[in-house]
Amino acid sequence: MAGVTDTVFRRLIRDQGGCGLIMTEFTSSHGVVASVRSKKVSKTEKRYLCFEPEEHPISSQLFGSDPKVMADAARHCEDLGFDFVDINFGCPVKKVVRCNGGSGCLRDLPLIVDILTAVKSAIKIPLTMKFRAGWNDNELVHVKMGKIAEDLGLAAIALHPRTREQGYAGKADWTRIAELKAAVKIPVIGNGDIITPEDAVRMIEQTNCDAVMVGRAASYNPWIFRQISEYLATGTYWQPTHVDRYEIMKRYFTMLEETNWPEAVGKMKQFTSYFTHGVRNGAHLRSGIYKHHEPKEIIQAVEEFFSKEQETEIVAA
Repeated sequence: MAGVTDTVFRRLIRDQGGCGLIMTEFTSSHGVVASVRSKKVSKTEKRYLCFEPEEHPISSQLFGSDPKVMADAARHCEDLGFDFVDINFGCPVKKVVRCNGGSGCLRDLPLIVDILTAVKSAIKIPLTMKFRAGWNDNELVHVKMGKIAEDLGLAAIALHPRTREQGYAGKADWTRIAELKAAVKIPVIGNGDIITPEDAVRMIEQTNCDAVMVGRAASYNPWIFRQISEYLATGTYWQPTHVDRYEIMKRYFTMLEETNWPEAVGKMKQFTSYFTHGVRNGAHLRSGIYKHHEPKEIIQAVEEFFSKEQETEIVAA
């Protein structure tokens, strides 16, 4: 969720209800340690590791391949007040994998043991990890990874059952989550292809996992956590109207403006594409805001678009 789950977006998600644990964007352990050594708040820390009290419980998410650096970064995250530290062994992006970070580590299980051992010894708060099923379909390591985590005392593990070679293509093979759950006693969190509340329930039924992790779907449906909770409790769930989409867009964009968030205009344009998913004539708004270069102009464009759409509905009625 790099480029998505900054502190402003996380607070927006928390406001909608239903989300148990929130994670930061994945953060370079080397960047964190460089910040510590400089004895001043770096751009890395300001962008990736700042959070507000209302975001608790919150986990810092780190990546890297140097056990000592990872341990130092995790210790700093604990000092900053995070509730958990999570290690990302799942990212398939080439520039991360090239440095043996993310899913690149899946080709070197002894290194993973060294990283987890060093980090676990460095912190008192719970340690978790997220990982993919393996490098490719011929090198599956998800069960081995689960047993390593259990042996080293991790609090929980999350599996995205695609391989690194798959990237985000194809279908997530949930049977691998079931295999992992059957092999370990620590909590297993399932991830991959959770688009609707029904998907979340099906994953739990089919894999017996202890929880589900939602990623990309939250970017265009920030209500999905609330919907999952309602569906589990009642069998039905609330659906947002166009007015709800307008209100959440305006709230998020106003939060970006009020916090003077870096690259606020870029964020607004990015999230207009997300939040207008399924909105009638949303393409007009998406194309219209690209000519604007100030937050207030974009907020005004959003207000005018939804006001016009509402008037159209009244006339049609």
